Amino acid sequence: MPVSLRPLLPSTSFAWGVVLLAVSTVALAQGKGIYTCVDSHGRRITSDRPITECLDREQHELTSSGTLKRVVPPSYTADERARIDAQKKAEEALQARLAEEKRRDRALLIRYPNQAVHDRERTEALAQIDEVISAVNKRAQTLLNQRKEISAELEFYQNDVSKAPLWLRRKLEDNEQQVVVQQRFVVEQTQEKRRVNARFDEELVKLRQLWGQK
Repeated sequence: MPVSLRPLLPSTSFAWGVVLLAVSTVALAQGKGIYTCVDSHGRRITSDRPITECLDREQHELTSSGTLKRVVPPSYTADERARIDAQKKAEEALQARLAEEKRRDRALLIRYPNQAVHDRERTEALAQIDEVISAVNKRAQTLLNQRKEISAELEFYQNDVSKAPLWLRRKLEDNEQQVVVQQRFVVEQTQEKRRVNARFDEELVKLRQLWGQK
């Protein structure tokens, strides 16, 4: 197991000796050297193996007594190190995405162990939307009947809305607004049906691959 004390607090020579003693004890037990460096943030780091934070700068390998054994030259330039770090982050992001995809695939298989279950849930989801649309259509029919009543009342005013009383004009306006709302709601629910079907179609493509891997 690597031993790393980072970053070291500003210390006296005694404290530095304690650090070296601790690291050298482990290093001797593991047959490794003692490495020390100052990273790009000005922190002094000590470890029993080459320090990754200092690959772009010199590292000092010390003996167990704290004397200099050798100077390890930089392994990478700062630009190279930046590229390596960027590549590492990209790989980590890729692995995280793959892990998340596997998690979703497992959840999908648990929810839909076969196509019959998937088809049944699609049917239920669409039926719920159809129920909503049916209720909206009933409301639309009620509004249509109400409009016929309003039209009959307007005949007393030669179908001239400007001559109708305020209460009748407001009734007509409210009816027209409600019709618009109901029509818009039907359009939204129809679009929702398309979205639901598209989602189930996409899931089915993936599920057929997963079912085939069983």
